[in-house]
Amino acid sequence: MLKGTKLYSVFRQKCPQCHEGDFFKGKIYTYSKHMGEVKDTCDHCGLKYKLETGFYQGSYYVTYGLGVALFVAVAVINILLGYTHPVIIFLTFVAALAFLVPTIYALSKIIWINLFVSYKKGKKQ
Repeated sequence: MLKGTKLYSVFRQKCPQCHEGDFFKGKIYTYSKHMGEVKDTCDHCGLKYKLETGFYQGSYYVTYGLGVALFVAVAVINILLGYTHPVIIFLTFVAALAFLVPTIYALSKIIWINLFVSYKKGKKQ
């Protein structure tokens, strides 16, 4: 992934404007009080991550989409492996969801802000 693309910001969890500063206070899978918590501003360019009150409530739409994509992927994998019983598909989906909740939670927020903020090369404080 090249710097300057939205995918770079999403997968590296970097500021959507400068791609240098970290977006989250902690890491996704460090089960602490800062797990998935967004910083107030970028340490590098000063971008305010909380653009307005309740801004990240819109990320629920992204969370829903990621959940549907996960369910489809789990269902397709189960069917390809020959497990077609609905209960088995449901249980494997629940297991995958339990494991991936922190990732989906974090990805939805960073995808959401990347819809509204663009990369600006050389942007500094």
